[in-house]
Amino acid sequence: MSILYQSDPVRGRVWQKIFAQHVPDIEFHVGSENVDLSAVEYLIAWEPSSDLLQALPNLQIVFSVGAGVDHLDLSVVSPRVQIVRMVEPGIVNGMVEYVTMCVLALHRNLPEYLGSQANREWREIDVVPASSRGVGVLGLGVLGQAVLERLGTFGYRRYGWSRTLKELPGVCCYAGQEALNAFLGQCDILICLLPLTEATRGILDQRLFSALPRGASLINVGRGAQLNQDALLAALDAGQLSRAILDVVDPEPLPQAHPFWEHPRIWITPHIASMAQPETAALAVLDNLRRYRSGEPLHGAVDRDRGY
Repeated sequence: MSILYQSDPVRGRVWQKIFAQHVPDIEFHVGSENVDLSAVEYLIAWEPSSDLLQALPNLQIVFSVGAGVDHLDLSVVSPRVQIVRMVEPGIVNGMVEYVTMCVLALHRNLPEYLGSQANREWREIDVVPASSRGVGVLGLGVLGQAVLERLGTFGYRRYGWSRTLKELPGVCCYAGQEALNAFLGQCDILICLLPLTEATRGILDQRLFSALPRGASLINVGRGAQLNQDALLAALDAGQLSRAILDVVDPEPLPQAHPFWEHPRIWITPHIASMAQPETAALAVLDNLRRYRSGEPLHGAVDRDRGY
């Protein structure tokens, strides 16, 4: 068995060490130089080229090193090859940390206080209890569920929306396009954790923003292409939205002249909300390889029709 890792080589060396410890009989290659590509059965990658994919005649599975697969051109991956997105504790914990940080910063008026400090103003803002805030998550996969579970410890009113109806303890769940506005109307803070598909591209638009309570805030940790940038600027300038925290944008990085950089009501981070940790990610792939050999369902297996 031969595995090819085609991503950050520094992280790849960590993967290689872990595989050598647990399955020394498997050949683990970091980079394709001097590798017999005809022997490679499993590819671990972020954005493999079509040339590389075509050079792997015996490929069985593509493991994405990220939680999504929108960066992969599924059309150039043979239908006989399974595609698996990354599901591992490091990604989940990182996302929970980031979103919790953002929600608490918005809830406790940190942007306003930073502005006051810059202006040398000593100005108090009334503290609002968490129980009076509605926090909603678009997308109730593994990440969305974990985020809502953690936010429950603070006492927020929690809401979730997904393509199909979910049942989560303490969370009021909505499903389908017909229930979207009812969900949005509850959300003082909206968190986007949707996968990027044709159905979700541009979903954060003027119509969606207008269904939120006036003065709501947006946290986008989904994908940059889900956001209509002109609609966000208009909603912020009109006061329909009060704040936006964006970990994802389109394109990445933003051009130097982009208006988001200096907008007083937008915070930007460079797509760092959650990253796969090499140690736990390698173990997750090892577990999936064991499952594959045993004929068990794979964690994170992608449905090509849905795109995630």
